Amino acid sequence: MATLTHPQVWNAIDRLAARYGYSASGLAKKAGLDPTSFNKSKRITPEGRPRWPSTESIAKILHATGAGIDEFMSLLQRKSKRTGTRPVPLIGFAQAGSGGFFDDGGFPVGSGWDEVSFPDVDDENAYALEVSGNSMEPLYRKGDLLVVSPNAKLRAGDRVVVKTKSGEVLAKELKKRTAKAVELRSLNPSHKDRVLPASDVIWIARIMWARQ
Repeated sequence: MATLTHPQVWNAIDRLAARYGYSASGLAKKAGLDPTSFNKSKRITPEGRPRWPSTESIAKILHATGAGIDEFMSLLQRKSKRTGTRPVPLIGFAQAGSGGFFDDGGFPVGSGWDEVSFPDVDDENAYALEVSGNSMEPLYRKGDLLVVSPNAKLRAGDRVVVKTKSGEVLAKELKKRTAKAVELRSLNPSHKDRVLPASDVIWIARIMWARQ
């Protein structure tokens, strides 16, 4: 009979966090838990014994992400890849606003990209953006790296990167998207939410992972 292992459960939590655009600590905070609850240092006791997440904490992160138990079970059953990390293209937010780095679908093109390695990146078109400035604090800070997937499906509540015809590149939470407008919630409470005409938006891509 197959049994759950300690790494299997924690890997599933890490994958759930990444799927919904959080770090492990960011997901814990979103779920109303201590932000350090899922830190790797907390997964083993000082005596060297495995520390397991509680069923209550798992229930809270499922509620926070909107994920179902079936989705979490699929992450539990997913086998770990042994291929290590994979390089993805990397540029800064300021560069992303200029021309030549993306096609009209939001896919990375052209030259001038650096590279950074991330684990478990399934989208072959994924790329990383380096945060600059403070407009995304306290969630994302200057120097954080956000891995973005142009192939991922979008739904309300996702953290996304949006590029406009004027060259703005925005990292926001998607509130609502219709044929006429895109409503975005600011990640920084000191910045106003935005409502953009759909005709002004070139592309929207989902934030899948953050390295902080």
